[in-house]
Amino acid sequence: MLRFKNLGSGSTGNATVVEGSSGTQVRRLLIDCGFGIRQLQARLAQAQLQPEDLDAVFITHEHSDHIGCAQALAVRYRIPVWMSEGTHAALGFPDLDGLLQVAHDLEAIDLGEFQARPFTVPHDAREPLQLRCSDGAAHLGVLTDLGHASPHVLEQLQGCHALMIEANHDPGMLQASRYPPFLKRRVGGPYGHLANAATADILRTVQHAGLLQVVAAHLSAQNNTPALAQEALAAALDWTAEEITVASPTQGTDWLRVGERQWGG
Repeated sequence: MLRFKNLGSGSTGNATVVEGSSGTQVRRLLIDCGFGIRQLQARLAQAQLQPEDLDAVFITHEHSDHIGCAQALAVRYRIPVWMSEGTHAALGFPDLDGLLQVAHDLEAIDLGEFQARPFTVPHDAREPLQLRCSDGAAHLGVLTDLGHASPHVLEQLQGCHALMIEANHDPGMLQASRYPPFLKRRVGGPYGHLANAATADILRTVQHAGLLQVVAAHLSAQNNTPALAQEALAAALDWTAEEITVASPTQGTDWLRVGERQWGG
């Protein structure tokens, strides 16, 4: 069984737990760690977990809302940390006390009960990676923080049963916002963040009968609303808006089992 729970998604911090299990064997991967360690512990507790339950951490890129307390968490609890060479360099080559594992595009990370396969994405970071997680039967795509979907990205999302995907902003709201011009250009540019319509286009491209769950993630608090994101993504899939789960920056999502049609905040 493969399931996942977002612990919070947005500019204030990002973290998601992916769990694979068979019988009594359970393995868990924390994707991103964009909170202080006490906040992360509290959010894990809401998921009925503690740091000792994590088998590995994967950092998608070096931005602060994704790296957070990763170094302190890893060293304190002796958890291996996966990231690209570029991400490690962008962070200033932190000493991870032998816990660093270098991730590469399309080289699968074997976690026993499931595999996580990184893939490169276009984003304004040194060497950003996102993930496709699979236990062989169920496939989950995790795609946040990118400015556009390259052919390589679209290829990695084919056949997924669940997607957690960025729906960062509404272009009209972004242009009308108080963001300075340079930040508007960055967010809306090809290496920034996905607008709702761009995310909808991705969903149209990768939609298939087995895609049963979509989680809209990394919504901008200033330049988007859950209703706008749900409307755009649902229209692309011919779903109802309520069938699109929105990851809250404070509450994340419920536990969601990959391959089952369920949704919720």
